[in-house]
This record gives sequence, structure tokens and C-alpha cells, in this order.
Amino acid sequence: MNNPNGHFKTALNRLIRKKIAVICIIVLIVIYISGLFASVISPYEYTAQDYTNIKKPPSIDHIMGTDRAGRDVFTRVLWGVQNTIIITFVALITGGIIIGVGLGLLAGYKGGKTDSIIMRIGEISSSFPDILLVIILAATLRPRVLDFVRFLEDSYNISGLVKSGIADYLVVSLALVSFGWIGTARLMRAQVLSIKENQYIESAKSIGASTNRILFVHLLPNAISPLVVSITMGMGALIGTEIILSWLGLGIQPPRPSLGRMLLDGGSISIIRNEPWLLIGPGIVVFLMVLCWNLLGDALNDVLNPKTR
Repeated sequence: MNNPNGHFKTALNRLIRKKIAVICIIVLIVIYISGLFASVISPYEYTAQDYTNIKKPPSIDHIMGTDRAGRDVFTRVLWGVQNTIIITFVALITGGIIIGVGLGLLAGYKGGKTDSIIMRIGEISSSFPDILLVIILAATLRPRVLDFVRFLEDSYNISGLVKSGIADYLVVSLALVSFGWIGTARLMRAQVLSIKENQYIESAKSIGASTNRILFVHLLPNAISPLVVSITMGMGALIGTEIILSWLGLGIQPPRPSLGRMLLDGGSISIIRNEPWLLIGPGIVVFLMVLCWNLLGDALNDVLNPKTR
């Protein structure tokens, strides 16, 4: 069996030679670090209102201008990025990686009834438009999750849970997780089906290797390349879905900033004509995140695909 470390170093060297990939990585790092450290970087509180600076264009004090409530747009964009990071990575790790990879490995390796049950559930879920089901799930979950969070506040005397936006995080994350595993599971199953007949898998079985060892030591490392590409390219779609939910009022709720809500508020004709900076700031950030993830996924596909070497 080939050395995974050698494959990794080779792939990394090939990726570094791609200028577009490097630029995308740098842009994403800058945006994500800015969002994660929004509380340190942002010059104002995201709820702070300055009625002497309402609808002001970009300036030294407000580099992205102010909105119709006198709030700093740059500050709110930073906090909106942070919300997007939290939700998309929670959904990715739990749904796309843990559930998707786990079920895909199990379905491909076990086969039979296990494979049939997992794949039939995935086929039933994917027979409906994903975004429609996510919207329906988010709309039906939110009142129940919000009541549960309020119950925790009242029962255990924990203040600030509702205000922190944890209910919104849970609702959007659960909605994205519920359907984010299907594509990953299918891809992983296909890879396992093609790999499990190799001689080293048969050798591992013959010496009594456990199922977990075969799945996570022998199968998973050799099926990781297309998974990395799929997850990277899927990040753009995941970000877009989260923003659409907020845009529809089913995601992060005020007063916490949301990129989707900012795009909705800044998308009217009157605002585009009179205060275009309200749309330009969050619009550029969203565009860069989605574009960079898609371009990075395309670059990784060239790097990891043996046919393009």
C-alpha cells in the first residue's frame, strides 16, 4: 500500500504551484480570521446606534458606511461572517463528515440490507429539492427549539441564552445537517466499493483485523481524495444555503447580524440608488467566500485526480 504521507506532500506541492488556489486560500483565511475575531477587530458593538451618523457613506470612521439605524456596516459584516462560520462548520463536521462519511463507509463495506436501508433513506430525501426541505424543516423547528431554550433559561436560571442566538444556531445547523450527509455518503460508498476488493483489504481480513480498523485505517485514508474535493466545493453551496435561510427570515434573527438579512435589507431599489454601500459590503464578502471555495475545490480536483496529473 502506498504511503499516505507521500501522497499528501505531493498534493500539497502541486496545490502550492497553483496561483489561483493560493490566492483563494489567503482570501478565505483573511475573511475567516476576521470573522472569528470579530469581537477584537470590530471598531463598534454590532448593536451600537449612532443617530448622528445615519446612512453615511464609507469614511475613515466607518469604512463600509452606516445603515439606516446608524450602525457600523463593517462591524455587522464581521459578526455576520462569524455566524456563517459557526453554522456552516457545525453542519459540515456533524452532517457532511461524521454522518456522511460514517454511513458511506458502513454502506459500502457491509453491503446487503445495511447498504439498502442507508441508500433508500438517502434516495427518498434527495428526491425532493434540498433547499425546499431545509426551509420547511427550519420553519417548523424554530418555535420548538426556541421554546426549549426558554425552558432552559427559566428552569436553570441561565440568563442570555435566547439573546445569544443559540436557538438560531441550533435550528439552522439541524436543518443543514439533516440533508448535508447524503452526497458525502454516496461518494464514500462508491469509493469503498471500488477499494474493498483490493488485496490489502483481503489480507487485513485474513489476519483478523477488526471492522473498525479496516474502515478507518485501510479504507478511509485511501478514499479521502475525492472526499476532500467534494467537501471543499460543497462549502460554497452550504454558505449559500445558510445565507438564503437568513434572507428568508429562518436563520439568524435580529439583533444578531446576518449576511443574508443584510443582503435582504440592502436589496431594495431605493437603497441601491441612494445607499448602495449597504449592499456592496456584505455582497462582496459573500461573493468572495462562495467563489473562493468553488475555485479551491476545482483546484483540489486537479491536484488529487490522477487523470489530470
